[in-house]
Amino acid sequence: MITKHTVSVLVNNQPGVLQRVSGLFGRRGFNIESITVGESEEIGLSRMVIVTTGDDNTLEQISKQLYKLIDVIKVIDLSSNPMVARELALIKVNAEPTMRPEILGIVETFRAAVVDIGPNSIIVQVVGDSDKIDAMVELLRPYGIRELSRTGATAMIRGSVR
Repeated sequence: MITKHTVSVLVNNQPGVLQRVSGLFGRRGFNIESITVGESEEIGLSRMVIVTTGDDNTLEQISKQLYKLIDVIKVIDLSSNPMVARELALIKVNAEPTMRPEILGIVETFRAAVVDIGPNSIIVQVVGDSDKIDAMVELLRPYGIRELSRTGATAMIRGSVR
């Protein structure tokens, strides 16, 4: 069964590692829906959180192939455990002064924040799971989205499980 998988990959913080990991996915025909990379809790190591789709066999192949890369330290299937996943989006929306109260109502409902107000636009910041981001985008679409930037998911296993 094809499902969405969230994979955490701990890697050496070296030039070219991101290219090698993403290249591996491309060469093997695996799609990356989103990828986020940043420093981890350990000095010299970065954590990549990759969202991809496939069946359990595909996930097993991805894991085996990642471990073949010299800079990969650890691969964890986060989606096989209870996890917390979040994404951030910045959405620039057309916002004439007369339409702002409606838009601000949507922002408040989603516990989002207005981070910039221009003469004819507003930039909204929203943090949450992908479904929340998708829902907010759809509600703001009728006002005219000028620009949209999403981070992709970052995630951790809940509780003390590591």
